[in-house]
Amino acid sequence: MSVEIVRESGDDLLEAINALVPQLSSSTPPLAAEDLNGLLSQQGTVLFVYRDEGSGAVLGMLTLATFDIPTGKRAWIEDVVVDGAARGQGAGYKLVEAAVQHALALGCKTVDLTSRPSRETANRLYRRAGFQLRETNVYRYVG
Repeated sequence: MSVEIVRESGDDLLEAINALVPQLSSSTPPLAAEDLNGLLSQQGTVLFVYRDEGSGAVLGMLTLATFDIPTGKRAWIEDVVVDGAARGQGAGYKLVEAAVQHALALGCKTVDLTSRPSRETANRLYRRAGFQLRETNVYRYVG
């Protein structure tokens, strides 16, 4: 199993992502090829995938966003998902570890993420990967 940064899109990758996204969000529609191309072309956004080395199948993904603000370079992890059949084998940890290392190599001061308290397995993973729970409020404007 290996983690890699996605540099270019393709039909196989798009199909794999569209199989993973419903395991993360039931309300998100499938990506079109132009959506994936747009994601991959964004400066400061990196898509990591976890592949089965034998078959090359994408079994997980994670998105890392990095950005500069007046207090320093920061990073945010989003859309962490591992296929149900591959969970419990370390894929999530390897994805998070690769994203954190990438962010640190870019000079990010912090790496943040959010996870609902009900996602107990994911929360254990993030603590194991060195993340600390912060006392804060998260606000979302939906418009």
